[in-house]
Amino acid sequence: MKDKSDIIVHIDGGSRGNPGPAALGVVIQGVGRVREYSEFLGEATNNEAEYQALIFALRKVRSLKGKERIKEKNIEIRSDSELLVKQVEGKFKIEEPRIQKLFLMFWNIKIDFPSLIFRLIPRRDNAHADQLVNSKLDEQSSRLPGL
Repeated sequence: MKDKSDIIVHIDGGSRGNPGPAALGVVIQGVGRVREYSEFLGEATNNEAEYQALIFALRKVRSLKGKERIKEKNIEIRSDSELLVKQVEGKFKIEEPRIQKLFLMFWNIKIDFPSLIFRLIPRRDNAHADQLVNSKLDEQSSRLPGL
């Protein structure tokens, strides 16, 4: 089966402790070469880190392709977070105030993406983004003993 998505984005967020030191990982395909990003987020929950990965990824795709060109693209977001995928698809309620705030940020960015598809994938299929998260957390913990 041929993939109909022009751009495929794998996202992951994680924290060590919940909340605890957190990071995001993003892998973007379909924008020339494969692009990888990771960022330390400071203190956050796993769910907050997942949303921050989504927001980061959409901003990065918009920056790489341009606001007008992304309107012509089918963009697929792949995540192993059932909570995030079901919330952004409107299937799960968002009750946590900090997640509500992040959802609103996502919603305001989503306006620029008319063809945005979410796919829940098994964790094993998100290994690259997960590795970026863990590498960033390992790097950070080596700088700050005790994390």
